[in-house]
Amino acid sequence: MPIYEYVCRQCGHQFEWLTRDGEKPACPACSRQELEKKLSVPAAHTSGSSSPQCPVQEAGACGMADCCGNRCGLGDLL
Repeated sequence: MPIYEYVCRQCGHQFEWLTRDGEKPACPACSRQELEKKLSVPAAHTSGSSSPQCPVQEAGACGMADCCGNRCGLGDLL
């Protein structure tokens, strides 16, 4: 099930939606279904010394200065 990014044509609210079996999402702010699918960059996993120390912090999901991707509990989400 892919996650798509949308922007509402009525109110401009931007959000992500996990699609299931062809269901059509509605804007969580105004409940309208006039949406535009945004172009998004897929995530890619790299290995080696050039990979980030903490993928969670690199993705902007964690604000902890000493985050290692596991202590904050968000590491399981990536």
